[in-house]
Amino acid sequence: MAIAVNQFKKALQAGRPQIGIWSALASHYTVEILAGAGFDWIMLDTEHAPNEVPMVLQQLQAVAADPHRNTSAVVRPAWNDHVLIKRFLDIGAETLLIPYVQSREEAAAAVRSVRYPPLGIRGVGGATVRATRFGRTQDYMQQCGQEICLLVQVETAEALENLESIASVDGVDGVFIGPADLAASMGYPGQPTHPVVRAEIDKAIRRIAAFGKAPGILMVDEARAKECLALGALFVAVAVDMVMLARGAEAVSARYKGSDVIGA
Repeated sequence: MAIAVNQFKKALQAGRPQIGIWSALASHYTVEILAGAGFDWIMLDTEHAPNEVPMVLQQLQAVAADPHRNTSAVVRPAWNDHVLIKRFLDIGAETLLIPYVQSREEAAAAVRSVRYPPLGIRGVGGATVRATRFGRTQDYMQQCGQEICLLVQVETAEALENLESIASVDGVDGVFIGPADLAASMGYPGQPTHPVVRAEIDKAIRRIAAFGKAPGILMVDEARAKECLALGALFVAVAVDMVMLARGAEAVSARYKGSDVIGA
């Protein structure tokens, strides 16, 4: 059985923009709904969501269950930790977004974590892991390096200073800009759209693209998301499931609260 092609990585390499949605509800049921909604990719977050490895496994299975298979799963570990990275790869994650990468050395450490020896430090699970289809993908160890997509997240002023050295690391496929943390690091907490932060994000997108790596960002404002795409961003998350639920519920409540319908 041949290894599956990572369609998300293939699209980034071809320069095709990928529109995604962020999933923070930590629910395989929610992920199954989102996977059929037409997005190119869905982020399964474990950094700022109460999500653990067995739950992510169910979410990966939910994405794979979509009969059209047009949506790719991206998993964000809680940290740049080789043990966490190994566990997500073993359950079948093909694309990882590593948070809070500050330097070339940290980016290189992430690359080593996704590669088997002698190129890296990933432990060998063999036929016991879902990634190999339980031993049915005979050439997995030889071929997985071509299909695993590694994205690193820059989200501080320090990381921006080191952006070129981070992007130049062999094995890094894309660099994701974290607007909220970046704004806080620059002295504008809670203001990711502040003009100063906005200008740095614009420059960062261009700098990443100049190194031949895919720039990415989470931007729920539609006009701003389209601006980022126009600047060269290739993977852009444009919505968050938890935010959609909260704001949608509030909107419905507001339409009825205090109206003549209540108490009729």
